[in-house]
Amino acid sequence: MFKNTVTELLEAALIERPDLFLIDFSVQGDNQIKVTIDGDKGVLVEDCMFISRAIEHNLDREEQDFSLEVMSAGATSPLVHKRQYKKNLNRVLDVKTASDTMEGTLTEVTDSNIKLEWKVREPKPVGKGKVTVKKQADIAYENIVEAKVMIKF
Repeated sequence: MFKNTVTELLEAALIERPDLFLIDFSVQGDNQIKVTIDGDKGVLVEDCMFISRAIEHNLDREEQDFSLEVMSAGATSPLVHKRQYKKNLNRVLDVKTASDTMEGTLTEVTDSNIKLEWKVREPKPVGKGKVTVKKQADIAYENIVEAKVMIKF
């Protein structure tokens, strides 16, 4: 009952703010509400406050005791939603599939897959020395075990 009410409030807030989307949501046994959101243009503290108020201001603390935590998906969190790939276009990702791990620049995002590009040094086909070769891979979302944005300093 309590979780249903919180779910409805959360869904209404996300309809009001279509630039934000849900990454994770749970209500623990002791009415501990945890919400993780992301946004097409990132998430500001004000966005977390908006979601928090939309939930908190519509619940009665006299009826239910609860705690509420609204946070953004962290920079090192794995990407779990297709919309997260779109906002990370042209960034370097580390992508694991069941059979391989690759690091490359995210150059394309479609409804069914992503495209990574990277450069490698390979021996020349003829003669001595090495040559830089551009590689790319199309990876279907269902084949991605984990994808993370690589933070470069």
